[in-house]
Order: sequence, then C-alpha cells, then structure tokens
Amino acid sequence: MPGLYEVYIKDYFAAAHVLKGYDGACANMHGHNWIVEAYIQCTKLNQLGIGIDFLDVQAALKDVLSKLDHTFLNENPAFANINPTSETLSEFLFAELSQRLNTEHIRVSKVMVLESPGCGSSFQEA
Repeated sequence: MPGLYEVYIKDYFAAAHVLKGYDGACANMHGHNWIVEAYIQCTKLNQLGIGIDFLDVQAALKDVLSKLDHTFLNENPAFANINPTSETLSEFLFAELSQRLNTEHIRVSKVMVLESPGCGSSFQEA
C-alpha cells in the first residue's frame, strides 16, 4: 500500500488589519501576532529518507511571510476586494506556498492561520 508523509513548519509574523463591514471592535484597525502552520504532503522519499527538506519549506514560508510582516494587510493587493481575515489569509498563503513547493510528489495540503493562540482557521483544497 502506498504511503503518504506529511511534514509541517510553524512560523510567525505581525500585521494589522481592519474588518470592513464588521459590527464590532474588529472594524477598527488592530493587529495580531499571527501564527502560521504549513502542512506539506509527500508521496515519495529521496535516497536520504526525506520527502521535502524542512529548510526548503521554512525558506518558502519565510519568503511569503516577509512580505506581510509589519504591514497593514488591507493595503496588500491580494486583499483589495476582500477582508484579510484568518480564513482569506490561510487561502492566500496556501496558494503562495503551493506555487513555490508543489511538484509531482509534493503538495501543500493545508495552511492554518491563528490570530491568537487557540483562535484561527485553516484552508485546504476540497
């Protein structure tokens, strides 16, 4: 039976956002120390027994997050027409990481974004 391996990397960034149309305090500008977990599935291991090098995943995630760190997310072109919620942010990060990492045997399976410990969302393809 073929196997499926899954690795993950966790990283962090700080950014502010506004939830336009929200009825509550989150309609005001506020910030979070966002926690991001990226899960990558591998169907094949290399000669060393590695599906994807943690360093490669970490570098890709750091590259994407460096463009968000200490910014106002509402000004990012990716969120020009939608609120930068944890849901839309997880979908954005999923797409960005998929472009950088996906191959025939490697694919991003899920990205989880937490606004604070114990509160967040994830995105994965259906």
